[in-house]
Amino acid sequence: MMRNKFAGAFLLLTLLLCTVSCGLKNKQTGGQTSTEDTTTVAIDSATTVIPVYAKGYAVKYLSHGVRLVDIQDPQKESGQSFHYALVPRGVKPAHVPADYTVIETPVQRVVCMTSLQLSNFIRLDACDRVVGITSTRHLFNPEMNERLKSGKTAKIGIEGNFDNELIMSLNPDLIFISPFKRGGYDAMREIGIPLVPHLGYKEMTPLGQAEWIKFIGMFVGLEAEANTRFAAIEKRYNELCKLAAGVKERPKVFSGEIRGGNWYAVGGKSFLAELFRDAGADYFLKDDPRSGGVMLDFETVYSQAEDADYWRIVNSYEGTFSYEALKSLDPRYADFRAFRERGIIYCNMREKPFYESMPMQPEVVLEDLIHAFHPDLLPDYKPTYYERLK
Repeated sequence: MMRNKFAGAFLLLTLLLCTVSCGLKNKQTGGQTSTEDTTTVAIDSATTVIPVYAKGYAVKYLSHGVRLVDIQDPQKESGQSFHYALVPRGVKPAHVPADYTVIETPVQRVVCMTSLQLSNFIRLDACDRVVGITSTRHLFNPEMNERLKSGKTAKIGIEGNFDNELIMSLNPDLIFISPFKRGGYDAMREIGIPLVPHLGYKEMTPLGQAEWIKFIGMFVGLEAEANTRFAAIEKRYNELCKLAAGVKERPKVFSGEIRGGNWYAVGGKSFLAELFRDAGADYFLKDDPRSGGVMLDFETVYSQAEDADYWRIVNSYEGTFSYEALKSLDPRYADFRAFRERGIIYCNMREKPFYESMPMQPEVVLEDLIHAFHPDLLPDYKPTYYERLK
């Protein structure tokens, strides 16, 4: 589906043509006082970050290049918010609210806690800023593997079991975290290194998730590069949406597998459901109002997806995944129409950099799905992540 891109453009034009006076409320104990910063704010269109699709962060501009960044849960499952003042090195900021953590930018040394965060740095060609990561499982990027091998980047452990002494030795400027996941961050806070939430994984649209590349760009001083790369992503994504918008038949698709007796899917307002819609298909839970994970039993999934045309599966399978291999995991899988008629769309994370690259390539993922659902629209296309299972 097409997005209205003009709101962001209009706001940017307004900022370019006008001077901005920011009156900020400075929170203090015992009440609130108001101070005025009447200095004209110079706006550079190439480096100005204005999120249009992302709902998890907002940016306000002060004088002398200072930016106030507010972060909140895009899915509104948590009322917690986070506040940072990004201050150019050498600048003494004025009128920064007391509840904003000051971070000098650009940062040179960061720790990433997730593959999604790392994908931002990979797309920005900024892997040299990453001095620590958590899991190295299925890490494909040659530069990051070389950095690990040479010791320029270190593995710091996993959530709940971080090596705090190692983290301190890396001397990072900040650590990007996922505060609503398992955590283990309380001990890390004692180290004194700023912890900055990266909530791209909670965005409900593919372009919203990809737009977090601008968020990272602000911290590492690559705003212009981030804006340029996102503009290319947005342009191609919306071109593909338009291509699929006119399909006469919309196939039905479902997703997931049984894990530990439960079928894990996502709701109808989720990132994945949006991708299916934009690719010209109907998600089997399209009317479900939830945006996050949904845990179902087999019978519920079967009752709603037995007649689905396609079945999307992403897993980490050692060896050659096939219909017989899938059936061996649970014989009931063979009862789905998508199994019987060979309509499984598959990605093996052992072979493809799914979580490492996919978040910053929603246009590529969309192209994969359109090719799977409507091959006549992209007859010569070679899939990158998803392929029809043979």
